[in-house]
Amino acid sequence: MDVATMFTPFNDFDRLAASLFARQGLREMPMDLYRDGDRYILRADLPGIDPESVDVDVDGQLLTIRAERKLPEVQEVQWITRERQSSSFVRQLNLGQGIDIQNIAASYDNGVLTVTIPVSAQAKPRKIQVVSGQGEQQALGDGQEGDRVIGEGELVNGTSSTQSTEG
Repeated sequence: MDVATMFTPFNDFDRLAASLFARQGLREMPMDLYRDGDRYILRADLPGIDPESVDVDVDGQLLTIRAERKLPEVQEVQWITRERQSSSFVRQLNLGQGIDIQNIAASYDNGVLTVTIPVSAQAKPRKIQVVSGQGEQQALGDGQEGDRVIGEGELVNGTSSTQSTEG
């Protein structure tokens, strides 16, 4: 019985690309990113990495993750296959606005780096309280500092605000 081998040109292309990137020393760092309430969670696979080599930093709105795997050199052996190499890993993400960059936290456990990225208080949704009544002013806001009372004919963000009273 003949076993047919499936040929796709992409397999060879993938092997070629992988070997070129391996020579440059940069390796892939697969990651997941999701939002959980008032924070984003980033999980990146970094198997075989010494936790001391993991570096997470923020410069402006750019989050950079760096890690390095250094394997000991084994001399005078006959390699059958050698796929594990000393490598550098780098991943950068643009955080955008609304992130509390002062409280970003990171942990490394069982080959997985977890970065917790909190949403800033200014970017969190908040409830706007609306108070109304005949002849009274409308109060917009939840009573926090910086709330403004809007009266008849006052301009708010360039638009005129008026109250309607029935009578």
